[in-house]
Amino acid sequence: MSTLLSRIGRRRAVQGAVAGAVALGLLLWWLLPLGEGPPSGTITFSTGTRAGVYQKYGELLRTELRKDMPDLDVRLMTSAGSQENVERVASGEADFTIAAADAVETYKLAGNRGAESLRGVTRLYDDYVQLVVPSDSDIQSVADLRGKRVAIGLPNSGVRLIATRLLKAVGIDPERDITPRADGIDTGPGRLGDELDAFFWSGGVPTDGLKEIAERSAFRFVPIGADLVTKLHESGGATRYYRTTNMPESAYPTVQNGAVVPTMAVSNLLVTRADIDPRLTEWLTRTVLDSRDGIGAHVHSAQLVDLRTAIYTDPLELHEGARRYYRSVKP
Repeated sequence: MSTLLSRIGRRRAVQGAVAGAVALGLLLWWLLPLGEGPPSGTITFSTGTRAGVYQKYGELLRTELRKDMPDLDVRLMTSAGSQENVERVASGEADFTIAAADAVETYKLAGNRGAESLRGVTRLYDDYVQLVVPSDSDIQSVADLRGKRVAIGLPNSGVRLIATRLLKAVGIDPERDITPRADGIDTGPGRLGDELDAFFWSGGVPTDGLKEIAERSAFRFVPIGADLVTKLHESGGATRYYRTTNMPESAYPTVQNGAVVPTMAVSNLLVTRADIDPRLTEWLTRTVLDSRDGIGAHVHSAQLVDLRTAIYTDPLELHEGARRYYRSVKP
């Protein structure tokens, strides 16, 4: 009898060990759902101007990607902004980028090359439209820009797209009714007052290029009211991605003096192509979400990256790799 009990005990012990091993294997599969090892190779990431948020975010994300995928070489390319970024990914010149939703939709509506191959990875953060003038300027609205020297952003930038639409919405021809300048955030702030009466910028807040001059120069923001955003919506197309909002008082405290600024915002998307390896995109999506707080400590707007809203990459459908990641973390 004792021998029989001993055999039963050993059998149960073996069965328990097997069950434990299976459970452990399932647990490890759940914790490491992205494959046996990190992807390797080389990818190109198109960012933005050197003083803009896209570039800063790209630099910080590259650092985080190196931690998770040490054999992945991430090459950053500066650009004029959203419009150029979308074209680069669609044409294959870049593999990943950040672009505002209105620029993505504009590219798609135009039927440009490779538009059908574009895919979303995650919704990131919002760009705020910022119309900047000297503190003693007589400009109080977009309509007051008539006859002024106005920086409307670099060609192929998201800023140029938005500035042109805003000017036309108030009846200003950007080529005839103002003196247009192709300054971006790199040069616009330094030329304000002497060479420029105003400049447009669209980016996450605070933007380093503006934050730096806010500490030593006097300027203010011109409000962009809800009525103007409504006018934009009436023109149809990609303008549906603009929404009324307030720039928070904490964005540039030395300039805003505790007051919010009525303006409009548009969401930014992390964009890739359908032919990019799903496993690589799955890993990259995880890094983007997991590094939110680390990157957000340096790029304030990145703190708004959120798993609950990340999947909403309209007007692009999700890349298969991104979809896999979101399914793996779905509660």
